[in-house]
Amino acid sequence: MNTEEITDFCTHLPHVTADFPFGEETLVFRVAGKIFLLLSLDTQPPRFNAKAEPQKAIDLRENHPAILPGYHMNKTHWNTVVCDGSLPNKLIKELIRDSYQLIFNALPAKIRKELQA
Repeated sequence: MNTEEITDFCTHLPHVTADFPFGEETLVFRVAGKIFLLLSLDTQPPRFNAKAEPQKAIDLRENHPAILPGYHMNKTHWNTVVCDGSLPNKLIKELIRDSYQLIFNALPAKIRKELQA
């Protein structure tokens, strides 16, 4: 996937906003104000940080050379995904959805209910 495809996929998830809190090189996607993905706009091939369950994060790194410990993130919970063509788009979308869902599920119940209404 390229940068535009990743951006399009993220912005079509429910209740997602995007901003540049760390400068114009990093596009940040949030749900209810909480970050679920950071997309580097100044690297080729494109890369992003996404949250994962700790054991799944390790398994992904062990099985895919293009998935690395999260750059500048808590490496227990975050991976950096390099979109160099070695990962199927289906897996990339799954990683994005998983990250979104982890953050959404961690929101306070009141906020989740408001968003789902």
